Parts: sequence; structure tokens; C-alpha cells
Amino acid sequence: MASDDGPQEIAALLLLPPPPAVKFEQFKDAYEPSLSTVFSKLCKTLNGVNSIAILDIAISIPGLLSRSSQPRAKIFPSLQHYLANIYRLIGIVSAEHSIELDAPGGIDARVIFVDFPTTSAEDHQTPRHGPILDLQSLANSSRLWDWIYYPGNEAGQHLATAFDSFYSKNKDPNAGSLHSLSNQPSWPPPETLIVPEVKAQSPHYSVAVGGTFDHFHIGHKLLLAATALALEPVEEFDPIPERLLTVGVTGDALLKNKKYAEFLESWDDRCQSTSSFLMAIMDFSLPDRSAPRIERVSQPGPNGHYVLMKVRCGLTLKLVQITDPFGPTITDESIDALVVSAETRSGGAAVNDERAKKGWKSLDVFEIDVLHSGEVPTTDGESFASKISSTDIRRRRMEMATAQ
Repeated sequence: MASDDGPQEIAALLLLPPPPAVKFEQFKDAYEPSLSTVFSKLCKTLNGVNSIAILDIAISIPGLLSRSSQPRAKIFPSLQHYLANIYRLIGIVSAEHSIELDAPGGIDARVIFVDFPTTSAEDHQTPRHGPILDLQSLANSSRLWDWIYYPGNEAGQHLATAFDSFYSKNKDPNAGSLHSLSNQPSWPPPETLIVPEVKAQSPHYSVAVGGTFDHFHIGHKLLLAATALALEPVEEFDPIPERLLTVGVTGDALLKNKKYAEFLESWDDRCQSTSSFLMAIMDFSLPDRSAPRIERVSQPGPNGHYVLMKVRCGLTLKLVQITDPFGPTITDESIDALVVSAETRSGGAAVNDERAKKGWKSLDVFEIDVLHSGEVPTTDGESFASKISSTDIRRRRMEMATAQ
């Protein structure tokens, strides 16, 4: 809904039934019509004004909250493929329709998963935070969407009916209603979408990721959402009640030699973008919940400058200003997992080498797919790759400033 500070926002939710397969071609055939239609509707609503359209995309996959999907590390490989697929498709659709992402006049899309159809009550675990939710938690959250869309095929209608059974009971008078998207493809329900890892997996209660996070884009969203997926959800009566998601955000001093450094965002601005996105995919609190508690800490020594955000009981975000390639992974022994992209897998090995020198346990390293689109034409002459490159975004900022 509208915000009093910054560009005015509109908000929408897109409910998507389970995909036909993990393969991108089939994934694209199923979901591209819905995404294209919703993107076009939101942009017409924006009508070129200095606004941002928030779009929560909820992909339903059965069994995500079942005991067979615990610990979360068992299903991470399958889920990260779906996450990479949808962010890749978001990038393709935005490029084909010349729609800005994560900027005024464009769309801020965030992806979560819902367990639907759900498993039996005896086998079902109710989470306390995203990015994996049950349908009731999503419907009863404090989010106020102006529109809720779903594909008008049989699977989409089934999902929407189940969602509305919770949503309509506690609907805010300012909230929007559900809208069916016509002329959407249908596909047979797959036998299985999640293939748990065969080898034994340990739960992870303290997960880390690092990056510059300059001029926030969908590549950053993929990395951060995957990190949230690797973190074990908070459950009642858990013997290890605290979960910590640590994000190392490169300090300004390390970025002086970056290309177009004068157009780099400040550390505070980059932290704000990062934390706002993580809260958007993890905090689905009820309307009566108070705002998260924020604590800023500045201590001497490495990694002593950080921000703590209490998302909810048992879950904390920590944004650390890093001044070297390793960040808190070699100063905080309690971190037990690290998320990297294929391009930065060597960094994970280097971290574990440093931890070994200290006699610490190695981190489990989770790798995500590379976000790429293939050949996607854009009307402004820029390649899709340049749209998700912080360096190219800064270059365009410089060219705009020079032209003025």
C-alpha cells in the first residue's frame, strides 16, 4: 500500500500453483503468461509516475513443511533451482516488456514458497517465518495487497480458493480482492517436485553470506533468498531456539577502486536495501505485531561494526561491515554454513582453509545457480546481463549524470 516516505508504492500478490518440472523450459512455459500479464497490469497502474509496484510471488510446492523435508538442508538443492528459475524468468519478462526492476516506475518482485497442497496435520510443521510458509500464515499476515492474482486454470483456482478461505475471514477493509488471470496454460500435476538429498544433512542455525549489494537487483535477491532457505526454521519447543542470518556487506573503504566508484551507494544504503528485502521474504507477522527491534553496534576490531535486527522471537538478522574477504566467517566460530554463487565458490574454500588454521569446524557451503537469461532483446540497447550488474548500473548512472 502507499507509503508516506519515498516513492508511493502499490502492492500485489501472485499465487502460482506447483510448477510442472524443475527444467527451465517447462517452468517458463507454465509461468511466463501469468508473470507477463501481472507485470503489464502493474505497469499500467503505475502509469509512468515515480512509484514502485511491490509484487510478492508465492510458488506453491507440496511437502515443504513435512518432516520428510527436515532439516532444511535436505531440500535446499531442489528449492534453489526453483528460486533461480523464477528470478531468471522475472528478468526475462522485464527485459522483453522493457519494465524496470527495483526502481521507481518499475516492479520490486520478491519470491517465497508455500506448502500447498499441505501434508497431513500429523506430519505438518507450522513455521514462524518465511521464505517457506503455510498458506494460512501468508493469508493472515499483516501484508495489505491491492490485488491478489492467480492463474485461472484448475490448479490456480484450487490454490486461490484455499487461500481465500483464510484471507476472507480476517480481511482488512483496505485490502484488495482476488483476481483470476484468463487464458492461462494448464499442465499435469507432477509426481514429485522435491528430491531430498540422500546423504545425511545437518540442520543449520547460523548461516552467512557476503557481498557488496550495491544498487540492489535480482541477482542479490536470489543470493539472499537462498541464504534464508538454508537457515533452519524456528519451531516450537526447539532445543536450539535461536537462528542467526549473517550478511557481510563490504565496507566503503574496500570499494574505492571499483569502476565508477563515485556512484557507489553508501554502506548504510546498501544495508537498508539488503535488510528490507530479507524482512520482506521472512517476516509475515500478524497485524498486531510490533516493529522489529534494531540495534546498531560499533566496537573496535574486525567485524565490530554491525546492525542487529530482531525479526521475531528466535530469528535475528546481522548485517556486518566487512573489511576483508572473509568477514565474520573467521571471527565467529558459531557460523555453520555459507552460501555462495558458482562464481565465488573459491571463496568458500578459502574461508574453510582459514577456519582450519584456527582449529574450527569447516562450514557447509551451499552453492546457488548462476542467474542468466540467454539472448533477451531489450529496447534500450542494454543486454540483460548489464541489468543485473552493479558495475553497469553505476555506469548508466554516470552517463545519465553526464547527460544532464
